[in-house]
Amino acid sequence: MRRRKSPERIATERRRRRTVVIACSTAGFAVAGFAGWLAYEGAQVNSNLEKAKNFATQSKDSLIDGDSEAAETSATDADRYAQDALDASTSLPWKLAASLPVLGSPFTTTQQLTSIVTGLTTNVLLPAVDAGAAIAPDQLIHDGGRLDLTALRDAEPVLSETATAAAELDARSRQVDSTYLGPVDDARVQLQAQTADLASLLRNTATAAKVAPAMLGADGPRSYFIGFQTNAEARGTGGLLGGFGVVRAENGAVRVDDLASNRELRTDDYQPIDLGPDFDGIYGQSRPTTDFRNSNVSSHFPYAAQIWRSLWLQESGEQVDGVVATDPVALSYVLDVVGPVTLPGGERITAENVVELTESTAYTRFADDNAARKNYLQSVASAVVEKMTGRIGRPQALLEALGRATSEGRLAVWSANPGEQAVLAHSPLGHTVPDDPAPYAGVVVNNLGGNKLDYHLRREIEYTAASCDGVTRESTVTVRLTNDLPEDRFTNYVAGMFDNPVGAPFGTNLADVSLVATQGAQLEKLTVNGKSTLHFTGRELGHPVFTVQVPIPRGETAEFVYSLTEPVAAGEARVPVQPLVDDPAVSVDVPTCG
Repeated sequence: MRRRKSPERIATERRRRRTVVIACSTAGFAVAGFAGWLAYEGAQVNSNLEKAKNFATQSKDSLIDGDSEAAETSATDADRYAQDALDASTSLPWKLAASLPVLGSPFTTTQQLTSIVTGLTTNVLLPAVDAGAAIAPDQLIHDGGRLDLTALRDAEPVLSETATAAAELDARSRQVDSTYLGPVDDARVQLQAQTADLASLLRNTATAAKVAPAMLGADGPRSYFIGFQTNAEARGTGGLLGGFGVVRAENGAVRVDDLASNRELRTDDYQPIDLGPDFDGIYGQSRPTTDFRNSNVSSHFPYAAQIWRSLWLQESGEQVDGVVATDPVALSYVLDVVGPVTLPGGERITAENVVELTESTAYTRFADDNAARKNYLQSVASAVVEKMTGRIGRPQALLEALGRATSEGRLAVWSANPGEQAVLAHSPLGHTVPDDPAPYAGVVVNNLGGNKLDYHLRREIEYTAASCDGVTRESTVTVRLTNDLPEDRFTNYVAGMFDNPVGAPFGTNLADVSLVATQGAQLEKLTVNGKSTLHFTGRELGHPVFTVQVPIPRGETAEFVYSLTEPVAAGEARVPVQPLVDDPAVSVDVPTCG
């Protein structure tokens, strides 16, 4: 028989149930309160970051427009909202949420992101406003294209500081933890791309502020040999030296002397210069320091620059202060900004037709008259340069066009001043083969046929490597070159061969293909179209160079596979793209070590 509970026991159980209910209710209210507080902080973070982004954009636009006062106001607002976002993401509920294993990763990632954004507004954006005119093209570039070198030089310390800060923040952004929450991870990827672009922009701007004033004649007149490369006939730095001239700069004003074609240069009788035993070992047979046609077979632009300077000194008696190189594709970017030019005969040269006209059509139009063709190309280059050095209606767009040309290797600069060259060599303008151990795969094509078939060359490059475990790792560089010459009729000058040692049919591209590999790399095997092949080996600035010469018939593709063992070294893999006419497909799958 069941015993009845005593009144005292019933009262005790009731008190316990009330305590449990109250405790659960309190815990529920606490959880709900915590969640609400966290949701509020999350909304604050998102709102403040969005406001910081909008004000930062307004500040940048105001700087470009030369409105320093508006830029400063917007920069201050951007910094304030970024600080508010950081405060919200470091609040107590946020820290508690971030401490949760696995589940807390979005909160940790957001903390890292807001910290970087705050660093950008405080250490980059606000100081950049002080640079004022130096990053406002409308203020920096005056009528006639003259640059305000005093403003640029005065801004150099600030630009260098912001460039350093941006580089540090870029490195931090690449270390931000990934997370399972899509919107937060998307924000991480976007910020990494933005900081990389900003760091590159500020690094280039700081470099310009450091060397441009002196190089553009702030301390006295300067002169530069400028070479126009015809990349329809490939050379290491881009293309065959076609036309050339001399750029003269004084107090920020730039002019170009009358341009000439390469007919003004001889192919022999010049005194050679010494670029070292490694250079001679790879390229000496082609007499690059005395024959302008082979003067830029190396992809290391300082070599070509020193050779061109030497040839011009021997030809004219003038010792220039530096060398500049460009090509028709870069001219198309400039024409897109300054507008078309009209030749004396009435023909309009535009951004859309300049590359085809100068690298393809001209060879058909002047098939039997090389002198007339070279005069035509010379007149095109002269017209573009004249317009570029005149009144600039869109300075910002012109700087962006030149920046694009530089990033693609279509604008290169070398200075005979060692201090200036030390800066240029580590900038995008230098186009150097780096003397360091980081992973590297430079694919270089030189035309051996003396024709213009590289206008129709299409490239694919793949660089893969194993993990960072161990001292060495296996890597592979795969190169595909396609001769895309159509079935139309072409002159012998375009599709024949100056020298045809292999008896190749008409329209065959005879290519000299080199891989400038990672320092210390060893070639285990080289195949062309699946078959092992003989190759030449050399060294350039500490890098092994593996070269093979292959005919590529019209409409066919040659596949080169370099199988390597290379040292495991710190740094991101680099695959520089030789500036030819095509836009090659480049794929890199190389883990970053260190």
